[in-house]
Amino acid sequence: MNTSYKHIEANIYSHKIWDSCTVPKSLKTRYEYLLKEAGFTIILFNEHHFPEQGYTCFWLLGESHLAIHTFPESGKSYIELSSCSKEKLDLFIDKINDINA
Repeated sequence: MNTSYKHIEANIYSHKIWDSCTVPKSLKTRYEYLLKEAGFTIILFNEHHFPEQGYTCFWLLGESHLAIHTFPESGKSYIELSSCSKEKLDLFIDKINDINA
């Protein structure tokens, strides 16, 4: 019997934002820091740089995932975090607000 498994309700909480940064390294650094600060469990990271312009990446989390898609021609990036942990999602949002304050 696996005693480390924790049963949770089937809920997904989501937070969607636009970021004015489109620099892949800056986005990766900022959002990985925020995930760690909020206590998310990072399982996997993957990224793709498009040939002309644009970038997409995602973190597979023990609690779901975070994805980033840049739109350099529009000067913005779309960020979406989905989580089954409302507490960690709320902490992530608080950390974003602290940075933007």
